[in-house]
Amino acid sequence: MEPARIYAGLASAKGAQAQAALAVRDLECTRGFRRKNLLVVTTTGSGWVDPALVDSFEYLSNGDCATVAIQYSYLPSWVSYLVDHQEGAHRGPGALRCRLWRVAQATPCHRPNLYVSGESLGAFGGEAAFTGVQDMANRTSGILFTGPPNFSTLLRQFTDQRDPGSPEIQPVHQNGQMVRFADNPARAIPPRGKPWPATRVLYLIHPSDPIIWWSPSLIFREPDWLSGPHRPGVLPSMFWLPFIAFWQVSADLPFSTVVPAGHGHKDTAKYVGGWDAVMRPAGFTPRDLTGLRQIISAGE
Repeated sequence: MEPARIYAGLASAKGAQAQAALAVRDLECTRGFRRKNLLVVTTTGSGWVDPALVDSFEYLSNGDCATVAIQYSYLPSWVSYLVDHQEGAHRGPGALRCRLWRVAQATPCHRPNLYVSGESLGAFGGEAAFTGVQDMANRTSGILFTGPPNFSTLLRQFTDQRDPGSPEIQPVHQNGQMVRFADNPARAIPPRGKPWPATRVLYLIHPSDPIIWWSPSLIFREPDWLSGPHRPGVLPSMFWLPFIAFWQVSADLPFSTVVPAGHGHKDTAKYVGGWDAVMRPAGFTPRDLTGLRQIISAGE
């Protein structure tokens, strides 16, 4: 099938509620609610959606899907964070999700599988729709967040409450019952061998992504992710010193996407493994997934 894509920009309507209403009307016009899968994407600060994120979802849905997003700002993510990150990233996406959930509840005869995703500041805004793990399970069929900033509320909660012995750079939360973390989802996602039923929530985090690890606390406190053996992507010479480590990570922020795919703040083909783990689509072989990763990488 040909997938449907709905996008409501700031110029489309006046205010977040009007944008959300317009997006829902467009979904109804394109029969998006009749598709098997519906993806709600929270955009980055500037309103951008990573094409690789949506392409991977559409391929693994065999096109039987619709994707919807609304823009809440014109500002780059880092400016949006400084100016209005608490309110701006919540306002537009929150209005859209509330309307979508109301519509889905009103049409019980055919409810699409509802997925939520967001990258960077979009992951922060995507989290804002949920109060915790159980709320995620009750409202969605699966969630994929990539490159969430360090101040993301649920990210911090899941990381701070990680199982004893699991490191901050690869945390395990409640034995991986619902929420898991991966650097490369094409490999086994820890904790290995543990069942992962029902709704799956996956965070893609790179050890070399400064967006994830930047925090003012770096000024005075050594982080857990630097205290143990360094994972791939983190320079062996990287170590913590008061103030110095903070400015090193800060200097990396503007260049976090000017790196090869799969490093820093750039996922690209890793979305394939991420969505495959969250959606569990039928009929895709390892060879199919390898071919799809090549397609997504070629479109970079």
